[in-house]
Amino acid sequence: MLTDPDVVASYLADWTGRYLGRSEAVVRPGDVAEVAAVVGVCRDRGVAVTLQGGNTGLVGGGVPMAGEIVLSLGRLGAVGAVDDTAGQITVGCGVTIGRLQQAALAGGWAYTVDLGSRDSATIGGTIATNAGGLRMLRHGDTRRQLLGVEAVLGDGSVVSHLGGLWKDNTGYNLAGLLCGSEGTLGVVTAARVQLVRPTPSRAAALLAFDDAVLACVAASSLRAWVGVLEAAELFLDSGLQLVCREFDLALPFVAPHAAYVLVEAAAAEDPLDQLAAAVDSLVGVADVALASSGAQRAALWRYRESHTEAIGRQGVAHKLDVSVPLGRLPELLARAPGVVAGVSPAATTWLFGHAADGNLHINVTGIDPTDETVDEAVLTLVAEMGGSISAEHGIGVAKRRWLDLNRSPAEIAAMRAIKQALDPAGILNPNVLL
Repeated sequence: MLTDPDVVASYLADWTGRYLGRSEAVVRPGDVAEVAAVVGVCRDRGVAVTLQGGNTGLVGGGVPMAGEIVLSLGRLGAVGAVDDTAGQITVGCGVTIGRLQQAALAGGWAYTVDLGSRDSATIGGTIATNAGGLRMLRHGDTRRQLLGVEAVLGDGSVVSHLGGLWKDNTGYNLAGLLCGSEGTLGVVTAARVQLVRPTPSRAAALLAFDDAVLACVAASSLRAWVGVLEAAELFLDSGLQLVCREFDLALPFVAPHAAYVLVEAAAAEDPLDQLAAAVDSLVGVADVALASSGAQRAALWRYRESHTEAIGRQGVAHKLDVSVPLGRLPELLARAPGVVAGVSPAATTWLFGHAADGNLHINVTGIDPTDETVDEAVLTLVAEMGGSISAEHGIGVAKRRWLDLNRSPAEIAAMRAIKQALDPAGILNPNVLL
C-alpha cells in the first residue's frame, strides 16, 4: 500500500495527460486472494476503487477522478506454461501484451492481439476494453481470444473458469460479459487465452494514394484477401510528415501523397506474390514500397505506430476512437476535419486508423483539455452515420455523457441492472462507463 503523495502522484494521470485524478493510496495486491481481501474491505467501508493496469488507457478509465483508492494490478504477473495440445495459455492480468507474445512464441505459438503499446499495456486492460488492435482484421478482438477468466466481483467473491474448453454451454459466459465492461463489474485477475501457430513468412507494403477516398476504398477492397492479410492501416500525409519530423525519419517516397495504406500479409510460405496480386487489383495506387525482411517491415510499421507518440508531443490530444459502417469511412474521413474546424477553428485534426474494419482514430490538438465541444460534434456526427462512439478504447470517463448516442434507455437500464447484481455496493470504477 503506497501513501507517499509523491509516489501516489505517478498513478493519478492518464497517458494522454488529459485526465488528472486524486487518491490517498495505491494498493498493489500480489494474488487473487489479496485482491478479494482488498475489495471486501472497500465494500464493507463503502470505499470506491479505480482499477489500473499498465495505465495506457486513452479515455480516463484508469484515473481516480473522484478520490477513489487505486487498485494497481501490475504485480499479478504470473505466466503459465503453454498448453501445446490445445494452443492455450493462462496468464495473470498484470502481464503485458509484449510479454504474453514472447511467452507464446517461446512455446511455438503466437498471441494475436497486438498494440503499439504492447510493452506496457496489460492483458487485464485489454480485456477491460475488449481491445482489437493492429491485427483484428484476421484474428478478431480480445473477446475472440478469451476462453475463460478468474475475477473478483464487486461483492468480494471470486469466480474462476479457466479450463479452456472450446465447447462449454453451461449457462452465462461471464468471461464475455467481463470483457469490455471496463472494470465496472469485476476485477479480472487471470485469463485463459487462445493462441495460434505463428506464420513464418511475412511481407508488408506501404501504398501511396493521391486521393484519400481511394485509399479508404482500397483498404475495404483488401478484405477479400483476408486469408493472408493481417493488417490494413490508414494514415494521411500530415501524419506521416509529423512522424518523420518528430523522429528524424526519412520519407518513404520521393514525392508526397494524400494518403497511405500499410498492409501486411502472413502465410506459411512467402506471401509476397499474393500481396503483390492484391495490390495490383487496387485502383489509384500511386506508389508502393515493399518489404519482406523483418527490418524493412519494422521500418514501414514505424510510420504508423509512431503516430500516437508524435501527436502527443503536440500537446494534450482529444482522442476520439470511432467506427462507422465500412462503406461510409470515406465520408467520415472527408467530413471530420470540417466538423472540428466548425466548432474550433484553431484546432488541428489528425486522422489514422484500422481502415479495413471501419475504425478511425480522430485526434485533435490545439484545444483545452476540458473543452468538450469538439468531442460532442465529432461523436454526434459518428452516431448520425450509424457508427460507434467507441471502437476500441472504451467509454471511460471521456465519453460517458454520450453513451446514449449508441445505447437505448432499455440497454443502459440492463447494463445498470447487471452492474447492481455483480457490484451491489457500486465500488468498482464507479465513474466509468455508466
